[in-house]
Amino acid sequence: MINQPPKIVIVGGGAGGLELATQLGHKLGKKRQAEILLIDKNRSHIWKPLLHEVATGSIDADLDGVVYSAHAAKHHYNFQLGSFCHLDQTNKTITLSELKDELGHRILPERQVSYDYLVLAIGSVSNDFNTPGVNKHCFYLDSNQQAERFQHALLDNFTRLHQDDDPQHSLTIAIVGGGATGVELSAELYHVSDMLKMYGLNKMTAKRLHIDLIEAGPRILPALPERIANSAKRELVKLGVTVREGTQVKEATENSFITKNDEHIKADIMVWAAGVKAPDFIKDIGIFELTRNNQIKVNQYLQSSVNDDIFVIGDCCAFTQEDGTQVPPRAQSAHQMAQCVEKNLIATLKDQPLSAFTYSDHGSLVNLSRYSTVGSLMGNLTSNSFFIEGKIARFMYISLYRMHQRAIHGSAKTFALWISEKVLRVVRPKMKLH
Repeated sequence: MINQPPKIVIVGGGAGGLELATQLGHKLGKKRQAEILLIDKNRSHIWKPLLHEVATGSIDADLDGVVYSAHAAKHHYNFQLGSFCHLDQTNKTITLSELKDELGHRILPERQVSYDYLVLAIGSVSNDFNTPGVNKHCFYLDSNQQAERFQHALLDNFTRLHQDDDPQHSLTIAIVGGGATGVELSAELYHVSDMLKMYGLNKMTAKRLHIDLIEAGPRILPALPERIANSAKRELVKLGVTVREGTQVKEATENSFITKNDEHIKADIMVWAAGVKAPDFIKDIGIFELTRNNQIKVNQYLQSSVNDDIFVIGDCCAFTQEDGTQVPPRAQSAHQMAQCVEKNLIATLKDQPLSAFTYSDHGSLVNLSRYSTVGSLMGNLTSNSFFIEGKIARFMYISLYRMHQRAIHGSAKTFALWISEKVLRVVRPKMKLH
């Protein structure tokens, strides 16, 4: 009997999961030293920090996304469409739930997938803290589908206002959550409303757009240095955003947020971009040690605390650093974790010692559309950070995306993609209009 190569199953095709599948495909799958399988509930990948641009139409996910099946064929791993719903540690199998089309018709029944090593990279979702009305009345921006639903609603409202000759009527958007998503979305919305006149919607201008950015904490961007937050706030206020700090929302109705002080913040479109937690279904599996935000606790090698054959990376991973703090849920964290698990899986197959994970904070950047980019970078020689803004910060922000592209495509294709983007910028609209 021919020995089968070990099977590594990666659940979740976000930044960390896709980078890991790509690298393992080249280092193990290509040589048939292991079978690599990536599972995701979507057919294509979009870098999560760009979802606010998908939501405004600045990016067309159909053109800018990475189709998993095509990518897998070129990078020596396999892809399977499905949603993870159950785990059997004893028999080393995971269960994928029934797959249905948009009309509810069954495409595939519930299926089981075996593994020798499992990597969970299931990402995170917004945390509405069970606030009444939020799930019913608000848009989320946790996935490509959610971002596109928001974009369709935005276009409908732009069209409605263009037909309204009363200049006093405006489009009001309320966003709960003053983190990077809420801040970047606010700026991007003003940018796209400025572009509408290029496409015949000349009555819908930025002057008829009003945005309320609502943050429960004392300042926006609470996870970033105060200087970055202050600079971002100045830019947002200059654009026309009403920044409401120290404002807690206790309920969402059909057309307003109700604050703890019983103020009604009315809006045509309501967005919830606050809080971060791992998906709720991970609690139902009932196996892992979890934090209060559903994140899975791991050891120093990024193995789950309950099973050494299960690794965890990205936003769903709760890694405690030496100072007692948790690694923040950022793209750079997922990238570094993917690199560590790649090394540890290869070491495991060779019966070599594993490497402990160490997080390196390279700083943070916030992109305020074409208006500004602000951030801080960590120095290589000291632990101090230094503030950057303007063109240098914008260049660094774009470089983060290019690094992700390079990790999943290689240098040559990343360069080709950059060239094609330049060409497409000339021949296609600057924003998605459908």
